Amino acid sequence: MSIKVGIDFGTSNSGVAVYDGQHVRLLPVDPQNVLPEVIKTVLYITRDYRTSIGQEAVENYYRDNVNRQRRFVKQWAGEIDVYGSDMHYVRDIYVYVDELQPGRLLQYLKTALRKEKYSGTQVFERFFTVGDLAKTYLSLLKQRAEDILGEPVHSVTLGRPVKFSELPEQDHKAQETLRQAAHESGFKEVDFELEPIAAALDYEQSIRKPQNVVIFDFGGGTLDIAVMRLGDPHRREVYASGGVDIAGSDFDRTIIEKRMLSHFGLGRVKHHPEILEMIQAVPDWMALPYLGTPINKNILDKAIQAGIAPIQVRALRGLIYNDLAFTFYNRVEAGKIALSNDGATIISLEDKDIALWELYTRHQFETDIQHYLGDVEKVLLDTIAKSGLEPGEIDAVVKTGGSSNIPLFSSMLARIFGREKVRESNAFTSVVAGLAIKAKM
Repeated sequence: MSIKVGIDFGTSNSGVAVYDGQHVRLLPVDPQNVLPEVIKTVLYITRDYRTSIGQEAVENYYRDNVNRQRRFVKQWAGEIDVYGSDMHYVRDIYVYVDELQPGRLLQYLKTALRKEKYSGTQVFERFFTVGDLAKTYLSLLKQRAEDILGEPVHSVTLGRPVKFSELPEQDHKAQETLRQAAHESGFKEVDFELEPIAAALDYEQSIRKPQNVVIFDFGGGTLDIAVMRLGDPHRREVYASGGVDIAGSDFDRTIIEKRMLSHFGLGRVKHHPEILEMIQAVPDWMALPYLGTPINKNILDKAIQAGIAPIQVRALRGLIYNDLAFTFYNRVEAGKIALSNDGATIISLEDKDIALWELYTRHQFETDIQHYLGDVEKVLLDTIAKSGLEPGEIDAVVKTGGSSNIPLFSSMLARIFGREKVRESNAFTSVVAGLAIKAKM
């Protein structure tokens, strides 16, 4: 009988696990990572279409791209029809491409499933749809799992958020895209489980009597909540589930928007809309890679020569043209994570043309993301109300996902349910452990 695995295809991190009926085994699918059982959800594709994932992808990207040379060439991209009041002609379209670019690093692959207007991306001569990207990542993850287990894996239980989208048709489309990607990556049998319910199944292994439990799954892409009766497998029940499209990547973006953009010229560059557009694109992981055009470089070079905020504009140029965006985003995320334990942190990035240093306190962070607190509390209370229970009837609140450790939200849970009811779980592996348990059912 073929092994069936659970796979948590996460926004920031992923994982694979198996369950033998008694014990969950988390597979060390990324031996180069600090936590081998956790693998970054990043994909690196080279110009000759070699692919890598996780820490290997990150290291390949740094080796090939950071502070490399660029050479732009004009390339024919197609034709367009131009119509006027009394005329029609065909016009050639040309784009400038960097012929020395060795590869593309892609992240937030799961987030792309939720974006209604995002169909995919051009990687050199090929267009990769959202499904293609997911398939490529899952294929490599599947191969790693098979190498560890020593046998083929044909069946999988995949996690999914409570809501990929508020629109039912987009939610269905996202799940079916992920299902098709899993089939194309080699899985013959594919089923799904909601991620907070998977985390509940993992928590259930630790209790000896029935409980009413709230699962607060707050990760990199979404907040997912489930209210369940656990402790008796024969009477297990999901009372209600809910979710909202708010999570760690939104907080990273907020930090950049409120605290980092001044390092790249915001507030100092005026009357230069082209440069302001580049500055305002810095928080957008999807937009920033497309800014590195010869036209934009010429604009930035002229601004520096003219003495227009030269230090900041030079930093902006370095961020874009030295392929430092991924490093920058990781430094911001690391600073955010540090504030779950520390009262202050330093966000810094020193490289060619960039000397960024920002002291960032937990108070500043909580002020910056305060506007999200009301939305998070509302979806939590709405889900409790749908369950038919009162907060006082909840026996335990189980936190999982990296964002669940942010003190602002931990304090909210303690205020609503009582500090003694809030339980910690493994933020990065409880979902995949539960998916493995579900796969065995």
